[in-house]
Amino acid sequence: MENKKSPLNWECPLPELDFDVITLGHGSGGLLTNKLLDSGVFDLLSNEYLDKRHDGAILPGGLAFSTDSFVVSPIFFPGGNIGELAINGTVNDLAMCGAIPKYLSLSFILEEGLPVAKFWDVLVSIRKACAIAGVPVVTGDTKVVERGKGDQIFINTTGIGQVHPRARIDPQRVGAGDVLLLSGNLAAHGIAILSVREGLSFESDILSDTRSLHRVVGGLLDRFGEGIKLFRDPTRGGVATALNEIARDTRLGVEIRQDDLPIDEQVNSACEILGLDPLYVANEGIFLAWVDPAIAGDCLAWLRQTEEGSQAAIIGEMVPEHPGKVILQSSIGGRRVVNMLPGEQLPRIC
Repeated sequence: MENKKSPLNWECPLPELDFDVITLGHGSGGLLTNKLLDSGVFDLLSNEYLDKRHDGAILPGGLAFSTDSFVVSPIFFPGGNIGELAINGTVNDLAMCGAIPKYLSLSFILEEGLPVAKFWDVLVSIRKACAIAGVPVVTGDTKVVERGKGDQIFINTTGIGQVHPRARIDPQRVGAGDVLLLSGNLAAHGIAILSVREGLSFESDILSDTRSLHRVVGGLLDRFGEGIKLFRDPTRGGVATALNEIARDTRLGVEIRQDDLPIDEQVNSACEILGLDPLYVANEGIFLAWVDPAIAGDCLAWLRQTEEGSQAAIIGEMVPEHPGKVILQSSIGGRRVVNMLPGEQLPRIC
């Protein structure tokens, strides 16, 4: 009997790459991550939902779907721990789709030897984060690996939400002239993690900004609806990488102003001491919004009345010039290109 061949091409030769092995840099969220995804994931698994490259997928019936994994080290850090980070991170990914989070899954990979007291503390923080967000965990899984085969605890979360009735979140709606809003101070999460890793001390505690953002996002959509074109949370790779991704996807240029970037003075000083550019440092409690210029001032005024957006600022705009590039106007009057994070600045940050 003649074998019938599948119409799909199952022969998938390895593409020509400029790397032979996976490095930590491929998990940075920056240039190397994009190379890894572009060279395989997006081509092999291409479909209308995945191709949008957003924080989650918007599915038929107005559902939003997102998943994330958390491998942060250390698992406890100033202002939070891996448990509440996992809940807030997935809730926020749904919010960036313009969705109201409804249900979460929660899966653990535990390393043999993890103290039960630590696991309990993580669970308590998860319970608290779920209560604050108003989102239940409805299913999950637990696995244990041998000692030395993990790093205490890894967490995977998946979320399902209902898209806000006034949301039309799509990179293709972003146009020249649209204004860039940043909801709060830069770089707090990354510097909080680094302070623990390196045993650094500062004049005052620098805390992670981890928190859920869906209520403030929902409030913006309630008031301004379709005038808001796009949301992004600048986690791995920071604000710089998120802006570069949107410049690439929209084929427009981005112009931002250094003097308008909100950053806590203590965090900024820490970045200077450590030689870090805050634009590339991970965040967990702020978002970028691309809004119609006609409502930008009102959006900012409303945001600043909220706890989550009290430090919000207009940081720039989309322009037809230099498509695909992000340009920073510095405090001293010069201009420079802000590229995507080229490698791994702070590994295991989220």
